[in-house]
Amino acid sequence: MRKIILISVVFILSIANLSYAFWIWSPKTGKWVNPKYAVKPTPLEQIDFALKLYEEGKFKEAQREFKKLLQHYPKSAQAAEAQYYLGVIEEKEDRLYEAYLAYQKVIDKYPFSSRINEVIEKEFRIAEKFMQGQKRKAMGLTLPVENPAIEIFKKVIENSTYGPLAGEAQYKLGLILKSLGRFFEAEEEFNKVIKNYPQSEWATPAKFQIAECRAGVSPSSDYDQEATREAKEKFEEFVQAHPDAALSHQAEKNIQELKEKEAQGYYDIAAFYEKQRAFNAAKIYYNIVVGDYPQSIWAARALSKLQALEQEEGKDADKDSHK
Repeated sequence: MRKIILISVVFILSIANLSYAFWIWSPKTGKWVNPKYAVKPTPLEQIDFALKLYEEGKFKEAQREFKKLLQHYPKSAQAAEAQYYLGVIEEKEDRLYEAYLAYQKVIDKYPFSSRINEVIEKEFRIAEKFMQGQKRKAMGLTLPVENPAIEIFKKVIENSTYGPLAGEAQYKLGLILKSLGRFFEAEEEFNKVIKNYPQSEWATPAKFQIAECRAGVSPSSDYDQEATREAKEKFEEFVQAHPDAALSHQAEKNIQELKEKEAQGYYDIAAFYEKQRAFNAAKIYYNIVVGDYPQSIWAARALSKLQALEQEEGKDADKDSHK
C-alpha cells in the first residue's frame, strides 16, 4: 500500500513539474506567472521588448507583445507606436487589408500620433496595390469582395482632405469606378477632383475622364443620341482647353469614334423609317448622315440608300403616269 502511495506522489509531482515548467512564482502577487503572457512593468519596457523581437524578424512574437501593450497600457504614449507596428507586421506578412485596418486604428484612436502622415501614405500605397490587381485574401483564400481600393482611397481622402495625396486618391477612386463600369459614380468623383483640387496635376486628366464616362454610358447604336452628343462635346471642350495636353490626341480619336457612333445612330433611325415605308422621314435622317458625317463609313451607305429611294420614287411616278 505504501509503495502505491509513493508512486502516486512521484507521478503527481512529475505532472506538476511539467505543468509549471514555464511558470514562475511571483512573491509580489502570490501567484504563479507565465512569462509568455506577462507584461513588462512599464509601457516603455514593453515597447522595447516588442521592438527587439520585431527587429529579429520574430513577427508573431512581436505582434503578441505589441497587443499586450495595447491591452495593459492603452493610454500610454507608446500605444500609438504599438498599433502602428501591428500594421507594419500585417503588411510585411502580405495581409494588406488587415494592415490597412491596423493603420486606420492609429488615425482613429491616436489622432495626435507623429505617425499620421506616414500612415496615410501607407494606406495610399496599399490602395494602389489593390488597384493594380492584388486580391483581398483571408486564410490564404481569395475573397469575392469589391475592390478594397475603393474603401481605402475614400479613407485617405477623409483622413486628409487637402493633404498631398488627396487629389491623386480622388482621381484614382474615379478610375476604379470607371473600370467597373460605374460611370455615373466615377464622373461624380472626377468632378470632385476639379472642384476640390483645381490646381492639382489631376484636374486636367479628370476632365478627360469625365468625357470618357459620358462615352461609356452612350448607346452603341440606340436611337437616343443625347449621351453620345454630350460625350463628344466634353472631349471637344477638353481639346479646345488643353490642345497640348498628352491626352488631347486620345481625345481627338475618341471624338472621331463618337462621330461614327452618332452617324450610325442617325442611319439606324433612317432605316427604321424606311422599313415602316415612311420614306420622307427616312430621307431626312439619311441626309443628316451624308451632310454632317461625310467622313464616316455610314455616309456612303446613307448615300446609296438615298439613291435607291430616289429610283424607287421614280418607278412609282412612272406607274402613276401610266394609270
